[in-house]
Amino acid sequence: MAHSKAVSDQTAYARLHIFSGIIRVCHWLRALSILALVITGFYIAWPFLVAPQSSDVLVQGWIRMAHEIFGFILIAVTVSRVYLFFFSKDNIERRSFADVISLKAWKGQLKAYLWMGHNPHAGAYGPLQFMVYFGITLAAIFMCVTGLVLYANVYHQGLGGTLWQPAMLITEWMGGLAVVRLWHHYVTWAFIIFVVIHVYMAVWTGIRFKHNSVDSIVSGYNYLPKDQQH
Repeated sequence: MAHSKAVSDQTAYARLHIFSGIIRVCHWLRALSILALVITGFYIAWPFLVAPQSSDVLVQGWIRMAHEIFGFILIAVTVSRVYLFFFSKDNIERRSFADVISLKAWKGQLKAYLWMGHNPHAGAYGPLQFMVYFGITLAAIFMCVTGLVLYANVYHQGLGGTLWQPAMLITEWMGGLAVVRLWHHYVTWAFIIFVVIHVYMAVWTGIRFKHNSVDSIVSGYNYLPKDQQH
């Protein structure tokens, strides 16, 4: 009797493919880049490490180089993700836009977060998730542009020389190089706040709705209770 009860209490799950391999690679490259950029960026703003006088190691130079490398990785990932959103064969992310313009979908997600129901949605994300990810993408674009402006003000040949004229226009429009650097620093906090909330909500959502919320960005698959399928 105990065994039959345990079997009857089991929930049937459906295996759904959510994220392609390239999207998962971009996600983790972006996560690594943001982590590295935050750490190196704060060090550049406050260089607290000093090499011994007998050393010829330029600590600030190595940290700046790492910042630039991960900055270009973030640029590549941001461009790739924008392209994939509009032109990838798998339209599961694009389908999420249908919920953004649906009042019913907004009500459903808010009710789900208030423990008043499930959270079905047409694509990979609910409307609130979609808008937050859209906002963080705009923030990433802003960071990439201002990062290139700062880069062009240091390196005047090669890519820096090519970007010199548009960088100067953006610098003038924003009110000077110091203002560009300040806003570059301010928007960093948007990423820090986002990452904390994003990790918490991903774990909470998996526990609350009993599906593969976190692991899906690793395996690409979600395991959703059949009674919650949309």
